[in-house]
Amino acid sequence: MFRKKILLIDDSDFFARLVKNILEEAGYNVLHANRGDLGLKMVREEKPDLVLLDVVMPDMDGFQVCSILRDSESNNLMPIIMLTSQDNQEDKLIGLELGADDYITKPFNNRELLSRVRNTLRRIDRNRGANPLTGLPGNLEIQAEINSRIEKKQSFNVIHVDLDNFKAYNDAYGFAKGDIAIKLTADILKDEIRDCGNPDDFIGHIGGDDFVFITRPNTSELICQGVIKQFDWRIRDLYSVHDLQAGFICTSNRLGTTIQYPIMTISLAIVTNENCTFQDYLEMGEVAAALKKKAKAMSGSNFVKDAE
Repeated sequence: MFRKKILLIDDSDFFARLVKNILEEAGYNVLHANRGDLGLKMVREEKPDLVLLDVVMPDMDGFQVCSILRDSESNNLMPIIMLTSQDNQEDKLIGLELGADDYITKPFNNRELLSRVRNTLRRIDRNRGANPLTGLPGNLEIQAEINSRIEKKQSFNVIHVDLDNFKAYNDAYGFAKGDIAIKLTADILKDEIRDCGNPDDFIGHIGGDDFVFITRPNTSELICQGVIKQFDWRIRDLYSVHDLQAGFICTSNRLGTTIQYPIMTISLAIVTNENCTFQDYLEMGEVAAALKKKAKAMSGSNFVKDAE
């Protein structure tokens, strides 16, 4: 099984052995650098999953190392936990301002160290899996969420969401406006699920203009209706007056032929496990693909639900 790699940058060999024993017993792979410059070299070579960084070190202190690490784009998502030997509020604030994710005051007990390391790694893993445009969970979390609910034998609906004529809009208005349309869709989904959904509902962003949300069977259609109403109303703000009056936009295909594309609409496909059993997210995805194709073949914004 893959073990998370942790790099400890600390000039105390005694403290390093202590931390190494604690973390390795918990299943982590621990590396040690006793100087700041050596720690920076090991970050480049070893690509650790997390850095434990002591503040007080000779030659190059922890603040300098943290600043250098955060100045590199390749280390933006690498978590850093600062270690300080005294309960100094100023040290903590400086570390956080430089980009540290957390701090631990020495001395600490084993449980605190393990809890902070686990929580930080878990949070960073979630961030890495999130869609950078919307901040919503990506494919891995979507799959895990669906499989978890199947495993627990919960009754739920998975709704796949797709925008119609989005590529044409992107080509005509540019990527920046296309991104705004995607963010708008994410906001509408969040709003409707907040107002009409349940506390355990889930929203994910597959990528591009494709989204997924999971809700209970008794709320799925109400949410879909609200999403369609809000989308059809709010998407008009992203078009020029000329295109709205015409009811379409004109773009050219690869052959140079001018084609008319209607104002964007939204299609939703509801897949339910109320009266059938799915083995995993792949089976639900196959049903959703067929339903979404059916919904997109209809004019305007629509939702389609699989046969019960």
